[in-house]
Amino acid sequence: MTSSVFAAERLLFTPATPNTDAIATIFAFPNEYSVGITSLGYQVVWATLAMRSDVQVSRLFTDIHEPLPRKPELLGFSMSWELDYVNILNLLESLEIPIRAAFRDPNHPIVFGGGPVLTANPEPFADFFDVILLGDGENLLDNFIDAYQAVRNADRQTQLQALAQVPGIYIPSLYEVEYHDVDGAIKSIQPISSEIPAVVQKQTYRGNTLSASTVVTEKAAWENIYMVEVVRSCPEMCRFCLASYLTLPFRTASLEGSLIPAITKGLTVTNRLGLLGASVTQHPEFEELLNYISHPQFDDVRLSIASVRTNTVTVQLAQTLAKRDTKSLTIAVESGSSRIRQIINKKLDNDEIIQAAVNAKAGGLTNLKLYGMVGIPGEQPEDLDATVAMMRDIKKAAPGLRLTLGCSTFVPKSHTPFQWLGVNRQAQKRLQFLQKQLKPQGIDFRPESYNWSIIQALLSRGDRRLSQLLELTRNFGDSLGSYKRAFKELKGKLPSLDFYVHTNWSTDQVLPWSHLQGPLPQSTLLKHLADATSQFDKSSEKLMAQC
Repeated sequence: MTSSVFAAERLLFTPATPNTDAIATIFAFPNEYSVGITSLGYQVVWATLAMRSDVQVSRLFTDIHEPLPRKPELLGFSMSWELDYVNILNLLESLEIPIRAAFRDPNHPIVFGGGPVLTANPEPFADFFDVILLGDGENLLDNFIDAYQAVRNADRQTQLQALAQVPGIYIPSLYEVEYHDVDGAIKSIQPISSEIPAVVQKQTYRGNTLSASTVVTEKAAWENIYMVEVVRSCPEMCRFCLASYLTLPFRTASLEGSLIPAITKGLTVTNRLGLLGASVTQHPEFEELLNYISHPQFDDVRLSIASVRTNTVTVQLAQTLAKRDTKSLTIAVESGSSRIRQIINKKLDNDEIIQAAVNAKAGGLTNLKLYGMVGIPGEQPEDLDATVAMMRDIKKAAPGLRLTLGCSTFVPKSHTPFQWLGVNRQAQKRLQFLQKQLKPQGIDFRPESYNWSIIQALLSRGDRRLSQLLELTRNFGDSLGSYKRAFKELKGKLPSLDFYVHTNWSTDQVLPWSHLQGPLPQSTLLKHLADATSQFDKSSEKLMAQC
């Protein structure tokens, strides 16, 4: 079974032959193979390691693995989804490695991690890692391996102190967190010695060659797909959006220098192409890219595009997608209320949304999926009415187009202007209201679980004290009830669920990630927060009174 899975892979890179003294490394994805191999980030990091002759890398998933070294020096995890922490702890135990970094000795590998979850806020998971890589892997990964090579034979503490000098490498054990009270806010976060940087800066790759698949396989969750990253970050900067703020600045892949060569290479091994990015259609040469993919030589190519900017949905885009076996398009609208869109900096009006639907239908698409959100700071009941009215108007303007509204609850994210604001306690009722209003109109309403949003907010704004909670919930299960049970058991040892999830935090308090610098300084985030709250009406002003 295992060998047949790896045998089905078609590689788009040439692995190096490892040296006799290559660093024995395990690179893990804490989920099943079909999920992990579909992660572009995981593919690229694995290929980067495999192309180094000084590294011997073996892959590990929750269901299968390649032959593993008996005594690995490095064990890495790519973390794309918060709840995968359970699988990280399980995999560590299966390899007989203590789950807490503090209990590891020189016989254990250095456990490192990276990926979007850890770059955003690593603190709830900090006690499980020796090393965390913050930011883009393009330069960071090679710098990490080079720095490790230089201290490979030193004792563990010397290794960690040397690695801490590399920009973007965060060693949690070298920072001390002090709290006002056991169950209160953070008082300070300080390095344990003056040789350790007080602030770790997230690393940003600024080149114009972005990521592309390094492997194509029928065993992936997206079968036989070849993925190309067209843009990184998003120029829109919606104030709640981690994908925009954390990955700034907006970068685009060079059309002639990178995108077209990558696509040409990928289409030699498959006919399924995925264009990735937070706002793919905002690539300045997107039309030229579309024209290239429209060539008759690519007539059998199946094309998938990640979420697109609403006002870039042209009839030509819809026709190209329909011709390339795509029936559906996804756009993020957040709300039907223009006031809410002003609050979140969503530069969009209802006419543009309706026109996108009309163009999608005219171009031959049969489905349009919209993403919405409830509980956005400053939201009032009339804003929900506006969303219902907008959906009704879209249905009227594009009859026969199947409409889906996927809807989540606002969750505060680190490094964004809304990081200080809590989850709205009315959000679940608001999801139910939309369901009741839209279902009878033949609109497919798909709410994201409110309970999952609560867990997400907990991990999004969590600090190191959560590590003991995460160890407990692993045994209880991953429902919200399990987390509440764990909080009950740990009462008096950490703040309440309410503190992490629903409370509006003071803009003066030390945040769990205050020592980890994202792309924008706190002063800029505060200015963006003030711009948002100036749009709140009087009934919402009390929301900010606590901030």
